[in-house]
Amino acid sequence: MSKAFTKEAEVDEEDLALPPLPAGGKNYITPVGFARLKAELLDLIDVERPRIVEVVHWAASNGDRSENGDYLYGKKRLREIDRRIRFLTKRLEIAEVSDPAAHHGGDQVFFGATVRYAQEDGQVHTVTIVGIDEADGLSGQVSWISPVARALLKARIGDEVPLHTPRGVQMLEVLGLSYPSAGGSVS
Repeated sequence: MSKAFTKEAEVDEEDLALPPLPAGGKNYITPVGFARLKAELLDLIDVERPRIVEVVHWAASNGDRSENGDYLYGKKRLREIDRRIRFLTKRLEIAEVSDPAAHHGGDQVFFGATVRYAQEDGQVHTVTIVGIDEADGLSGQVSWISPVARALLKARIGDEVPLHTPRGVQMLEVLGLSYPSAGGSVS
């Protein structure tokens, strides 16, 4: 049989975009991150998708679809929206909401902590340990499965912890940590 007629295993594109979870790990997320993902999902379903469906319907009624830019772009955008809806639905289904306010006033680094630490060269950094789906390195939010977060987890102020990097082991000193209070502010 010709290879052209065999069906290859389908790879779900949105699964390729999923950051991997540790084996047996959970998809931890803060309440704020969960609410943000849920709001995005509802906006896509209730606002964005119906708007694009309307544009595609209008463009299809104009005739020749092969050269109709509105129709072609609209169909492409619908596929992107549907892919994002599937992605968000899957992530929200497996999400385990963990409220960092439960550790407010604590002195040990856990999920949701904002940690200030110093590197061996004296540089001081501040990171907040959050879920995979809400991590944003530009705003100082790192995923709980990132190497820095894994090194810092369970440490206390004053502890020196090893961070394994491609250049070797680097020691990080925990200078301070805080958790949001039940009202949402960090102290």
